[in-house]
Amino acid sequence: MFDTIILLTGPVEQAVLSSTLLGHNPGLTVHWAASPDDLAGFDADALAQSRLVAFATPVIVSRSMLDALGYGAYNFHPGPPEYPGWAPAHFALYEQATEFGATVHAMAARVDSGPIIEAVHFPIPPDIGVQGLEGLAYAHLARLFWQLSRHLATESEPLPQSQQQWGMRTYSRRAYQAICDIPLDISKEELDRRLRVFGGNHWGMAPEINLHGVAFRAVTG
Repeated sequence: MFDTIILLTGPVEQAVLSSTLLGHNPGLTVHWAASPDDLAGFDADALAQSRLVAFATPVIVSRSMLDALGYGAYNFHPGPPEYPGWAPAHFALYEQATEFGATVHAMAARVDSGPIIEAVHFPIPPDIGVQGLEGLAYAHLARLFWQLSRHLATESEPLPQSQQQWGMRTYSRRAYQAICDIPLDISKEELDRRLRVFGGNHWGMAPEINLHGVAFRAVTG
């Protein structure tokens, strides 16, 4: 019987999202998880009665856990279907996209590949930075959670799927690092673009030039 949600998210979101779910179903048990170690603490019997909801988290859920969940797993991804995978706001700005968004999808073994439940798009404002774009996506993601939270908390049936499809390319940490590796013959225009988007030293990575065995890293304020 469906009676438990495992909420995979950060500490800031945990209290608010849990409260929203419990407001729809006071009899629900909501367990918070923030890391792979937290997820490893659930046994097969508990998973069989549970649904997992991941919200804006980088944690990857294993295939074995997804298979063991009795009531599915859903991910709230802070990017549109055109930008599955890692650091979607960075790649969208780097590629000079005109639209961005947020996506809710059923989770599958491959990251950001499961059937899409809902996605929203919005125009990217001129001259916005990474943090600003991530903030806009987060706001849309929170609205999607509010819209779907009643079903997630009260219905054992899966969320209805949409006809929307993921983009063909999945963005990765390796691709992010490749952009940060600056060739010596880079044009000024391309260097400026990489510094503007990737110069914030997120995840300890920033544009870097290697010259005669010495690394020079450019970090913007």
